[in-house]
Amino acid sequence: MTSSFHLRRRALASLLSEARLDCLLVTCPANWYYLTGFTGESGGLVLSQKGASLVTDGRFSVQGREETSGVRIMLQKNSLFESLGQFLKGTGTLRVGFDPGQLTVAQLRTVRKAAGRRVQWIPASGKVEALRMRKDAGELIQMRKAAVLAGEVAQAAIRMLKPGIREMEVAAEIEYQMRKRGASGPAFETIVAFGERAALPHARPTAKRLRKNELVVLDLGVILGHYCSDITRTVFVGRASRRIRSWYQAVLEAQTAAIAAVRAGASCGDVDAAARQVLAGYRLDGLFVHSTGHGLGLEVHEDPRLARGQKRRLEPGNVITIEPGVYAEGIGGIRIEDDVAVHQDRTEVLTRIPRDLIEL
Repeated sequence: MTSSFHLRRRALASLLSEARLDCLLVTCPANWYYLTGFTGESGGLVLSQKGASLVTDGRFSVQGREETSGVRIMLQKNSLFESLGQFLKGTGTLRVGFDPGQLTVAQLRTVRKAAGRRVQWIPASGKVEALRMRKDAGELIQMRKAAVLAGEVAQAAIRMLKPGIREMEVAAEIEYQMRKRGASGPAFETIVAFGERAALPHARPTAKRLRKNELVVLDLGVILGHYCSDITRTVFVGRASRRIRSWYQAVLEAQTAAIAAVRAGASCGDVDAAARQVLAGYRLDGLFVHSTGHGLGLEVHEDPRLARGQKRRLEPGNVITIEPGVYAEGIGGIRIEDDVAVHQDRTEVLTRIPRDLIEL
C-alpha cells in the first residue's frame, strides 16, 4: 500500500496546484490515513508539492514512523494546533488550504494566531474526499471482504431471533461475532429494532424483548482492514400479514429498481427517484423518510449522497449503499440495504446474502 499512499499524495498535490494553494492542512483521521497510512488518534498532516509532514505528540511519533513512508514526522512542542501553526510559520508558506467542516472555530483561531499574519487561510473543502470517492483496486478488494463479513454476521444474528430475546442481547452478539470473525469493530452503532420500534430508522437497542408476530430490523456494518460495510435485513417472527408482505415486496422492488439505475454516469438523484417511483406505485412513498443511499469507504457515510435532486454523477470506483425503507408508527418498519460498487461497464453488489422475506 506504500505506493498507493504516495500516488494519492501526488494526486492531491496536483489538486492543490490547480487551486493555487501552497499546502493543505489535513485534520481528519480518515483523510490522513488515506494519504499516509497513519492510524494514530491525534495529529495534523501538512501536504504540499514539496512533501508531507505529520505533526503529532509523543504517544504516536514512533507509530507514525513505523506506519508511514516518505512522510516527515514532527513532534509537537505545545498544543497540537499551536504546533501546527508554528510549523507552518517556519516553512514560509503563504496560502494554506483547510476544510472548515473539519476545524472548530477555536482550533482555527489557535492555528492562525501561531502561524502569523503573513499566512492566508483559504477554505478548501472536500479535496481529499473527492479522491476517496473513487476506490482503487486494492480498496475494492478490502470492501468486498468487509461486505461478505457483514453478511455472515447478519445471517448469524437472524438465527438468534426467537421470542423472548432482547434487542441489546442481539446487538451484543452481533458485535462479538464481528470481532470473532476478524473485524476491528462495528462501522456504526448496531441497530436492532423489534416490533413498533422498527419504525425508528436509527433505533438504538434496548431491553425490549422480541414477541411473536413482530418485524425485526437488523442494520449493521463492520470495519475490516480500515474499510466499512453496511447491510440491513428485515425479518418477520411469525407469519406475516398480507399488508406486511405487500410492503416488503414494495421495498424489495424499490431497492431492485435503484440498483438497476446504478451505473457510471447516472445522477445520484435519478437513482433515488427510481426507488421512490416504485414506492409511489404502492402508495408508500410518504413512508420513505430518508435518502436512498450514501457513499461508503473509510467512513460509513461518505460522498456521494443518493437523495432527491442530487446532480452529482456516479463514477467508476464509487461504492454506495442502496437502502430504501418504509416506516409506519405503531406498526414497524422495513428496510433492505446492500453495498454496491460502480465499475466502468457494470455494477457489482458486494453484499451477497438473500433479500427475500424471511419468516421465522
